[in-house]
Amino acid sequence: MWHRLTLAAILSLSTFLNFFRLAQEGYANLYYAAAVKSMLASWHNFFFVSFDPGGFVSVDKPPLGLWIQAISARLFGFSGTSLLLPQALAGVLSLVLLYQLVRRTMGPTAGLISALVLAVTPICVAANRNNTMDSVLVLVLLLAAWAALRAAERGRLRWLLICFVLVGLGFNIKMLQAFLVLPAFYLLYLVAAPAPWTRRFLHLAVATILLLAVSMAWAVVVDLTPPDERPYVGSSQDNTVLELIIGHNGLQRLLPGGLRGILGSQTRQGPPPSQPLPQSPDRPSGRQAPSRAGNPPDQLVPGGPSTLGTGSARPLSSEIGEPGALRLFNRQLAGQISWLLPLACLGLVVATWQTRFHSPLRRHHHSLLLWGTWWLTQAVFFSVANMFHRYYLGMMAPAIAALVGTGVAAICKEYRRAELRGWLLPLALVGSALVEAVILVPFPVWSRWLTPLVVGLCLVVAALLVIARFTPQSTNAR
Repeated sequence: MWHRLTLAAILSLSTFLNFFRLAQEGYANLYYAAAVKSMLASWHNFFFVSFDPGGFVSVDKPPLGLWIQAISARLFGFSGTSLLLPQALAGVLSLVLLYQLVRRTMGPTAGLISALVLAVTPICVAANRNNTMDSVLVLVLLLAAWAALRAAERGRLRWLLICFVLVGLGFNIKMLQAFLVLPAFYLLYLVAAPAPWTRRFLHLAVATILLLAVSMAWAVVVDLTPPDERPYVGSSQDNTVLELIIGHNGLQRLLPGGLRGILGSQTRQGPPPSQPLPQSPDRPSGRQAPSRAGNPPDQLVPGGPSTLGTGSARPLSSEIGEPGALRLFNRQLAGQISWLLPLACLGLVVATWQTRFHSPLRRHHHSLLLWGTWWLTQAVFFSVANMFHRYYLGMMAPAIAALVGTGVAAICKEYRRAELRGWLLPLALVGSALVEAVILVPFPVWSRWLTPLVVGLCLVVAALLVIARFTPQSTNAR
């Protein structure tokens, strides 16, 4: 009963953070808000996610996330609140789903801690109150993770197909961003599924074919439609969705210059439209979009106001810093997602030590493999990627939250032991406090009061834990 009450409290907190004064966010990212407004004008605009009412040019994203926003706007009227409602709701549902996924394998305490961490992760709260669709993508990928765990437990093709269909739907929300979870799913099924190796590879091959079919369905329809019967594909070089996938939303994210940087020459330029194309919110240079066309977000760090979706144009390097091994701990990103990364890493190590991987793998092994690979893949990508926005980091949040919840529960279990491992809990608290203090240093407005509060609270709790280890009752219990 206690964990249900605690979960209800965490859900209430998440609902408050996601929905409180949601209307004050206005239309958030005006680039996507304008597209939804245009999509309501006709079925033609709706299908092709047209940026303008005349169906001249489309936005730089696939349709599913914007379709959901358009349906919400149709049901509740076109307003900022109706556009943001799907993302805010997706944030709350993701919390419930993550709790169930972690609780099922690691117990209710780990599930509750994971849910709490996800609820208060700054970049997730910001994305949940915006119309950039990342929250919906995270929810879809968590559903895919649920199916992947079922597939790994049972070795059934059906669950694997469900998993990959969901990833394909995620592709139709944010394109290749959805594929960042695939290494975790492939590795999980390949290592853990209770089936012969040949069957595992066959299942993965069939699922991959289905994944590509679902992912490319809309893109193929658009590219096969005569160009004079549809909008120009915004942010593409040759008026095709395929080039948009590979170029602007693909290699350009990872490498400077994208495809041109690899080939050393200009990619084929399609016939220029008769008027300037609207600028996507992700393009760091070139022709400027109209004022407030939606450049999300330029300031999401402590010590400054959030301008998520305000349209101010700044180089992306000022938003995310330069590529490197420690990028996730730089001034721009550390406060958004990385404040619990050390604890997540420690938790992964401790939980792995406790479970001792062996064949056949059990449910808790599946969970560690899934969340560990999910986090590691994306940590590497975001450390080396050339171009992304801070709200993309919400993709890492479920894995970090799951590892923190699992790790804290495992460290608390070690605390009950008389060995040296019993000191991990107070040491983890002190270490986490120091990490938070370092992250807050560049933000004096926050650090003046938050640093003493966090450090002081952690030190007091750590001291009480140390004292408890020396009390006779505690010693006898161990």
